[in-house]
Amino acid sequence: MLPDEVTGEELDADARAELRTLPKDLALRVARHLVQAGSLAEEDPELAYKHARAARRLASRVGLVREAAGLAAYRAGEWAEALAELRAARRLSSAEDAYLPIMADCERGLGRPERALDLIKSPDAKKLDPMGRVELRIVESGARRDLGQYDAAVVALQIPELRDRRLRPWSARLFYAYADALADAERTDEASEWFARAAAADRDGETDAAERYAELEGLDILDTEEDEEEEAAEETEIPADEVEASVEEAETSIEEAETSSEEAEASAAREPEAPVGPEAEAPAEPEAPAVPEIEVSGVPGIEFTEPDPEPAPEPPAEAPETSVVFLEPVTEETRERPEDG
Repeated sequence: MLPDEVTGEELDADARAELRTLPKDLALRVARHLVQAGSLAEEDPELAYKHARAARRLASRVGLVREAAGLAAYRAGEWAEALAELRAARRLSSAEDAYLPIMADCERGLGRPERALDLIKSPDAKKLDPMGRVELRIVESGARRDLGQYDAAVVALQIPELRDRRLRPWSARLFYAYADALADAERTDEASEWFARAAAADRDGETDAAERYAELEGLDILDTEEDEEEEAAEETEIPADEVEASVEEAETSIEEAETSSEEAEASAAREPEAPVGPEAEAPAEPEAPAVPEIEVSGVPGIEFTEPDPEPAPEPPAEAPETSVVFLEPVTEETRERPEDG
């Protein structure tokens, strides 16, 4: 049930420190279940919920474990269990206020918007960080809509963070919730504008703001990437009968090639060997194709003339002939011979 590569060391230092109150082997098992619950939260909420429940059975007195169980139950849509686990986590953990928006949303999920509003108005709401305050306002807007108070739902989200020019972690969700409230209040033009803003802020694709904007504007969104993938798959797909025919054709070609090879070997054995040496005629080289002449069309105002022939270079002047003098080697006879004349 637990992969071998999950060791439990993936938890942060604070979480591991909180589990040290348990025996070592038990703490390791709980840690591994918590790691799996966190890694599967988005991909498979149901399986993540099972891992969180397994950790809860092993260590129900640890606030971290009850928190993980509550969050996993919330993602799986188990509102009642999520609410109970988060209440227990608030009793066991010091960071109790952080769960308030989720608890209020669980009350909404159970069909109790009035109780959600009571939690939102509690003194603990003032202790939330900016992210928690924005999330609480989003839940409040939803509770107002559950009660049919559509204008109040719009007003609940008209907070300073809505006009922040800088992109914040909560911007996409806040813009989307505001656009959704405007749409329920039948303020379509404003809703379209805020859905467009939400789509621009939603860089991770967490919402369907682009689709909602297109729906209000009467536009069609074409998923070109998906269409191209389908077309490529259709082009590359080969019917089974064509595959079988290709295989049969290939087998026939192989048989014919083998037969031709055997016949060629037999005829080569019967024919005399070709002469080797100068008597063998070299194969004639194919003549190069004639290159067509390129005609240059005349351009108006320009006349093409043949270039003047270059003068032939004059031969160099003949060098004067040099008389040849033969030198006779000096010997005893020539030394005693008197000079002529």
